[in-house]
Order: sequence, then C-alpha cells, then structure tokens
Amino acid sequence: MRAGLSLAAPLYGAAISLRNRLFDRKLLKTAELNVPVISVGNVTTGGTGKTPVVAWLTHQLTSLGYRPGLLSRGYKSLDPAGNDEKRVLELLCPDIPHIQNRSRFAGGQKLLQEHDVNVAVLDDGFQHRQLHRDVDLVLIDASNPWGFGHLLPRGLLRESLSGLRRASAILLTRCDQVDEAAITQIIAQAKTYTSVPILRTQFTSTGFSNSQGENYSVGDAQIDWSHPHAFCGIGNPIGFQKTLSSLVGNEVPLSAFPDHFHYSRGDLDELSAAAETPSVWLTTLKDLVKINQPDLNGVPLLAVEIRLEFLDSSQPLLDILASALHS
Repeated sequence: MRAGLSLAAPLYGAAISLRNRLFDRKLLKTAELNVPVISVGNVTTGGTGKTPVVAWLTHQLTSLGYRPGLLSRGYKSLDPAGNDEKRVLELLCPDIPHIQNRSRFAGGQKLLQEHDVNVAVLDDGFQHRQLHRDVDLVLIDASNPWGFGHLLPRGLLRESLSGLRRASAILLTRCDQVDEAAITQIIAQAKTYTSVPILRTQFTSTGFSNSQGENYSVGDAQIDWSHPHAFCGIGNPIGFQKTLSSLVGNEVPLSAFPDHFHYSRGDLDELSAAAETPSVWLTTLKDLVKINQPDLNGVPLLAVEIRLEFLDSSQPLLDILASALHS
C-alpha cells in the first residue's frame, strides 16, 4: 500500500504546489470580509489541537473587548446543528456565534449579517486561501510534526513545508510528550522556512466531566479509577492516550476509531463487549458530545477537559494579534 500511495503523493503535491503559486501570484483571487480574520490551521491533517487553541484565542479576543465569531467548514456534521467540533466549542465558548459553511467567505458574510461581531476566527483555515486572513496561526504537533515525512496520501502533510512561509506565528503543541532534543530539531527545521515566532505549548487537563455537566478529578472517590479504558475518534489518538496515561499514572488501554467517527448503538455495545471489565470509560469532549450519555452499559463515561498552556511567553503572539486588529 505504501508503494502505491508513494506514487500518488507527487501528483497531489504538484496540484497543491500549482494552486499555491496561482494564489501567490494573485491569478486566483481571495475574497475579503469587512472584519479582521484570524486563521488557526496546520500543515498536516488533523490532530494538532486546533479546538483548544481556538477556544483560547476566542477568550483572549473577548477579554480585549472584541466581539469574535467563529468560522469553520463543518466537516462530517451530525445534523444541521453542526459537527462535533462546533458542539465542543459551544461548551468551551458559550455565546460565541459559530457559522459552518464549506465556503468560508459565504459563512463569513452570514456571520456578519446575523451577528454583531468585529473579528472572525477561522478554524482549520490555513489551506483555505479563498478567504483573506490577517493572521495565519499554524500549529505543529511535536509528537508527529511532519506527518511521517510524506505528502498525502502517503503521509499526512497537506502541503510541502515551504507553506510555512505564509505563517504569521507557529505554535508547537504537545511539547510535554517529547524531549528537548526533539523540540530543538523541530524548531530548527521550521526556521529553515520562516522567521516568525515559534512558541512551545502543551495541553493541560483541567479534570473530567460527563454529559450531565458533573465534574471529577483523578482520584475522585465517586469514580473507580482502577481499570480505566479509553476510546476516541480523533486525528491523534496516540497523543490522547499519552495525555491520559500521564494523568492516571499508568498506561490506559485505548480503542481508536476514525477521526470524526459517528457512533451507533451497535458500535458502543461492541466497544463495551470487547473491553476487559473497565471501571470507567475515558474519552474526549469531541466524542462525548456525539454520544451524550453518562455511562456505557452502567460504566461511567467521562471526557477529559484540556486547556492550552504556553511554555514560552505568549506575548509575541499577542503582539501580532494586536497589530493586525489595530490596522
């Protein structure tokens, strides 16, 4: 399979490279909204932690007195109410309007027509160059920074690393899951393409919650933590497993499903039957919002809640945001 996919990757790469050159030379046009647009994206497919970064960014903008609105594609939406990421952001950013539309410009126009916003945050927008953006924030997952070193479909790279030249700033995520030597190497490689600030970050757990809004911490006497079992349908299941293992204190068995997986009753029954007497089920908020029940066959079901934490000063990024918003 790898051999066959390796033959397809150059064709994909050539098409993406041509598309980017046409945008760079303004032969393909971008549309502009009447408000600043801040994009959060990546050069690999999924799993870099965009959702908690979007939540952090939205809170920052609100604290500065701006009225942000969210734009996203709505990939694999459950129903007209939106996909799993929108449902998570509704929990993390209550009262922040969020429009999902395959055409982000059309979605942005609707956002401005229907809501009183003065800045748009574009979720997963680095490759969506049809919409002009004022800041391009790019995330790189330290645990798998370059998508196995190959373009799609052989690897996970959406475009060549030369695309980093378009970045306004880079956040290196999950720095707690690799050693300093690896981080230094990643930063050095990124700096061969860009001179923008590269800030180290990690995702810190704030506890666990269930679908009824009840909150728990590791060791909480109401939960039996002796035999936890995890499952998820996200872009980086291994990163999630490492996070859980660091919280619980030992390796947590994990059942991984495809990204944005929609669970049926049969899927959940099979999951329960295959696991060896779990004392508690652990998952992500992205998965919990699609299941929306407090247990699986009587075993408590909890989602880990995380927030973005900067290991370097966030001031360089805040300065970039301030400059774009003021202009």
